[in-house]
Amino acid sequence: MHATTILMVRKGGSVVIGGDGQVSLGQTIVKGNARKVRRLAKGTVIGGFAGATADAFTLFERLEGKLDQYPGQLTRACVELTKDWRTDRYLRRLEAMMLVADRDVSLLLSGGGDVLEPESGVMAIGSGGNYALAAARALEDSAHDAETIVRRSLGIAAEICVYTNGNLVIESLDAPA
Repeated sequence: MHATTILMVRKGGSVVIGGDGQVSLGQTIVKGNARKVRRLAKGTVIGGFAGATADAFTLFERLEGKLDQYPGQLTRACVELTKDWRTDRYLRRLEAMMLVADRDVSLLLSGGGDVLEPESGVMAIGSGGNYALAAARALEDSAHDAETIVRRSLGIAAEICVYTNGNLVIESLDAPA
């Protein structure tokens, strides 16, 4: 997948997902302020996508449906979505990856059937994902909170990856007190 960077950091009772706003068509930037990170399930889940935009919106809609079917069960909803994604003739052609999180669980979803929980509190996808991931891992033991780590790491990725810009959208959830 290319043309975006999405980063998720879970630290200090918070989970934050951030993404850049660049949409590229081949070698051309066609939009600089796309919103690739959003809230789902009445604000209880946050998610970000990398890949084809229409495909990602289709997957977000399907995930919303699964979250309605399995309220409060993010992992179950994601497993069910991924099973459909792998087996449905139409969905199988969708080219996107997603990072999703609620207050308790962080997951990466792919059309290959992957529903992965990160070993540490950090995960990234997209063309600049490895740059943002490396920066976030370097910062995760610092005194910075999750949002600061996401902002700084995405800024570093934007300086390195030509498919990533500095127009960030950040969403966060805090653990219940």
